[in-house]
Amino acid sequence: MKNHRLVNYQNYIGCHTLVNGDINKGKTQFTANFVKFLFESGYDPNQITILDFSPNLTEIKGLKIGGKLVDYYKKCELCNVIKINGDIIPPRLTTRNKKEIKNIASQNYIKTSEALDKYIKEPTEILIMNDISIYLHRGNPKKILNAINKANTFFGNSYFGTTIKSKSGCFFDYKEKRRVKYLTKRVNRTIKL
Repeated sequence: MKNHRLVNYQNYIGCHTLVNGDINKGKTQFTANFVKFLFESGYDPNQITILDFSPNLTEIKGLKIGGKLVDYYKKCELCNVIKINGDIIPPRLTTRNKKEIKNIASQNYIKTSEALDKYIKEPTEILIMNDISIYLHRGNPKKILNAINKANTFFGNSYFGTTIKSKSGCFFDYKEKRRVKYLTKRVNRTIKL
């Protein structure tokens, strides 16, 4: 799946698709390419909602972390982008202990949950989500599934890897993986990068 240009994006129309994998595997690029396909195919940008839960693109400990869809495809900003109030902070890479991780994850949850609620109240035909795992650190995957099921076409991505590890032990990481697995079993298509 390295060469996204060879993908027939038409196959994802009318489906609920979740892309997952470790960091720096191209999940956000792949998702942005799908938005580009939608534009090139003439879809109405007002019917494309983007929920972008990713932290801003940064380098931490030599790793490129985060990145918004608009960083990969500028026209994403023409869609129905539901804004997040404040910045999303990557909890495992910016904290020193369990208490800080929980605090940051809780702050991210509040911000992403508010955006998710806005979409659920006013859904569109197409839903694009970037970095779902940020919500899943504290949030219920059933709420994500509720949002997904309101869209005819869903295309989203989530971290599912081993590169980023929690300083507070494996429970935080385990919970995230379990919730991503819950979603992968309930969408039409899963793509592992």
